[in-house]
Amino acid sequence: MVTAFVLISVRDKQFRQTAEYLLQYAGITELHLVAGEYDMVAVARVRDNVELSQLITQHVVNAPGVERTKTLFSLETFSSYDLEALFARP
Repeated sequence: MVTAFVLISVRDKQFRQTAEYLLQYAGITELHLVAGEYDMVAVARVRDNVELSQLITQHVVNAPGVERTKTLFSLETFSSYDLEALFARP
């Protein structure tokens, strides 16, 4: 599993519309409104880098209100949960 954090700047405060659009895609597991340079953080959990690339280039950057993004890739994850089991897709 590949995990990435996509920092998103949203124009015109279209947070709800942007969130609803992004949550329709299985690879987006969480969205957080944040304070600071970016407005929103999307957590993406996908099978591989190809799926991540498609998710970002076809859906995230085309979401309503998205002005710019920055993607951070997780190199290693530490968790008290079995994330593979939690986010496994049939």
